[in-house]
Amino acid sequence: MRNFDYSKLKYKQWDQETLNYISKISEYKGRQDIIISQKAKVLDTLVDLAIIQSTESSNEIEGIRTTDTRIKDLVMKKVKPMNRDEEEILGYQDVLRTIHNSYDYINIKPEIILQLHRDLYKYSSKSIGGQFKNVQNYITETMPGGESHVIFTPLAPYETYAAIEAICSSYNDELQKGDINQLILLISFIHDFLCIHPFNDGNGRMSRLLTTLLLYKEDYFIGRYISLEEKIEKTKLNYYEALDKSGKGWHEETEDTSYFIKYILATILAAYRDFETRLDIFGDGLTALEQVKAAIDNFYTKFTKNDIMKIVPNLSKASIENSLKTLLEEGYIERHGRGRATYYTKE
Repeated sequence: MRNFDYSKLKYKQWDQETLNYISKISEYKGRQDIIISQKAKVLDTLVDLAIIQSTESSNEIEGIRTTDTRIKDLVMKKVKPMNRDEEEILGYQDVLRTIHNSYDYINIKPEIILQLHRDLYKYSSKSIGGQFKNVQNYITETMPGGESHVIFTPLAPYETYAAIEAICSSYNDELQKGDINQLILLISFIHDFLCIHPFNDGNGRMSRLLTTLLLYKEDYFIGRYISLEEKIEKTKLNYYEALDKSGKGWHEETEDTSYFIKYILATILAAYRDFETRLDIFGDGLTALEQVKAAIDNFYTKFTKNDIMKIVPNLSKASIENSLKTLLEEGYIERHGRGRATYYTKE
């Protein structure tokens, strides 16, 4: 088994792009506490929306899905799961809420990771929750012709516990020393977690839950208000490409994690930018029509009513529909398609 020693990160030279990401994120983080204290009431709306979007998107990445209405009802505990997909969706949102509410008390160690995985599957009929893998797993790629081939082989089952124990130990040690940038350190941990691929199922979802947890523990609370999972889902081809590039040479300890680190840093930065944009739109006493118009101005191409609802979640569906109707009549936007296929463009 390869060694896991994050102390080596302090000797690595990072390029200017990586350093710029870190600097920009630090600027946003510096404004974070002021914004939260000044606009606490407005932010409550974003929290509920982020939980729904994170739950939906993280499961969508893995091909686990249901309707938008069912997602909302499941998250709000208005309905019970009807199938395996909904069981796993409900489990994800439960773990996410646990992280939201108790992140400061969740230690980074194998037993806790197993407990989180157990809760991820607590509604599922699968008997795999809370257990590390017992069979070898592989990362495969399906070709256009339908054939698949292995692109990465994670650690063997018998190596898994020791590997998770090692990354937790090294992460905690280096975090305490404070010699390595927190973002670089936590993303490196997540990359190793994904390469170990410790579970028979749920590795991707667990990695995203752990990313949120580690960010919270270092006072990066952006995932509470803007869904990081949704941003990853929208750029999942880039996500898999970065993971693939950074995984080359991993077993030999010659990997270049900069691809994955830059991708996650870019995702975090995009979330912070969206956060302030949304607050500018519905946090300054604008009318419903003005808020919808400001939300539309964020789109350079086509957009849907659901896109607008995500940016101004404080407005009711009826208010958004009335505003869109007014803007159509004024010629500010143009409607295309019908029914569920309806979308809009700016004139």
